[in-house]
Amino acid sequence: MDTNVVYNATVTIIGVAILLIHAINIVLKKDRRKDENALLAFISFTIIHFATYFAFVIYKSQNETSDTFIMSFYTVFYVMNNIEMLLFYLYMTSYTKFNAKVKKATDIINLVLFSLFVISDILNLFFHFYFSAENGNYERTSYMIISQGYQFVMLVICLLIAILAKKLNIRERMAFTFYCVIPFISIILQNAFKGWAIAYTTLLFAIEILFLFLNVEKNIKLREEERQLKEANIKIMMSQIQPHFVYNTLSSISTLIPIDQDKAQAALDDFTEYLRMNFATLTETHTVPFEDELKHIKTYVNLEKMRFNGRLKVVYHIDAINFLVPPLSIQPLVENAIKHGVLKKVEGGTVTLRTYADDKHYYVEVSDNGVGFDVDKVDFNNNRHIGLKNVKERIKMMSNGDIKFISKINKGTTVIVRFNK
Repeated sequence: MDTNVVYNATVTIIGVAILLIHAINIVLKKDRRKDENALLAFISFTIIHFATYFAFVIYKSQNETSDTFIMSFYTVFYVMNNIEMLLFYLYMTSYTKFNAKVKKATDIINLVLFSLFVISDILNLFFHFYFSAENGNYERTSYMIISQGYQFVMLVICLLIAILAKKLNIRERMAFTFYCVIPFISIILQNAFKGWAIAYTTLLFAIEILFLFLNVEKNIKLREEERQLKEANIKIMMSQIQPHFVYNTLSSISTLIPIDQDKAQAALDDFTEYLRMNFATLTETHTVPFEDELKHIKTYVNLEKMRFNGRLKVVYHIDAINFLVPPLSIQPLVENAIKHGVLKKVEGGTVTLRTYADDKHYYVEVSDNGVGFDVDKVDFNNNRHIGLKNVKERIKMMSNGDIKFISKINKGTTVIVRFNK
C-alpha cells in the first residue's frame, strides 16, 4: 500500500474517531443550546465526510476504478464540501447572533451561491468543466478552482462576521478566524502535495481549535451568567417579599378568620403558594412555561384583591400561552402596575394583562389606567428601581427578550415585553 494511501486513511480514521467523541459529548449534554445543535449537525456531517473519503481511499487502493466511479465519487465529494461550508455558516450565525438585517442579507447570498454551485457540481458530470476522469484517474481542469467559489465567498463573509461581531471576545474571534483562514492555506498545500489528504488534516486541526476555544469560552460565559442569574434571582426575590407586604397580607388574613374562615383559608393557601414560588426562583436558572408564571400572577392578584377590595380590578386577555419566560419576570410588572399605578389613585383602577404573538415574537403586555409617569425622567438602573432592573436583566439574559415602557402622567402605563420565538 502506497505511503500516501496509508497517510490519507490514517488521517481520516483518526478524524472520525476524534469528531465522534465531540459529537457524543454534545449529544449527552443536558439542555443543549441552539448553537450546540448547529455544531452537532456540522460535526456529524464532517464525520460522514471523513468516513466517505476513508472508504474511497481503501476501495481505490484495492480495486480498479472506472471513470464513472471516479466522476461519481468526486461529484459527491465536491457537493459534500459545499454542504459542510453551509453547516459551518449556520453554526457560526447561530453562535454569534449578529444583526438581523445583515444576517438576512448573508442568508440570501448563502442560499443563492450554495444552490448555484451544487447545480454546477452536478452539471460537471456531463460537461467536465471542473474535472474529468481518464483510465480511472482523476484529472483537474484549469477551471477547477472555480468549483470552490462558494466556499471562498462564504469563508470571507464568515471572516468578516468574526471580525465585526461586537459580542465576540478575542478567544472567539481567533477560533472563527482560524477556521476561515486555514482552508485557504490548505488549498495551496493541496496543490503542492497532490494525492495527500492535506485538506482533511488542516480541516481537522481547524475544527479542533474551533471546538476547544469556543467550548471553553462558552462554559466560562455560562458559569458567569449562572452566577449573575443567582444574584439577580436573590435580589428580585428579596425585592418582592417586602416586610410590609407580608405584614399587611397576614393582617388581612387574620381579620378574615372570624368573619369568613373559608376565605381566610383560601387566602392563606394563596399566600403560601406566593412565598413558595418566590423562594423557588433562588435556584431556578432556566425559563419556565408562561402558564406557570400566570398562575403566580393570579395568586398575587388574589392577595391584593383581598386587601383592596373594589379599588383593584385585573383583566386577563390571554391569546398566547405556549411560550417560555424567566420565572418571576412578569409578576413584578403586574405588581408594579398595581402598587405604583392604580393604587396611587384614591378610586383605584384596572390592570390589564394581555399576551399575543406574531410570526417572530411572543408579547406580554401589562397596562394600567393609573397615575402614570414621565418615562424620560426615570432611570431604571438606579437603586430605587432595582426590581425592574433585575427583571430587565433576567429577561435579556435568559430569553434574549426586551422591555418597552410607555406612560403618560394621569393616563396610565403600558409595559410591553417581547420574547423571540
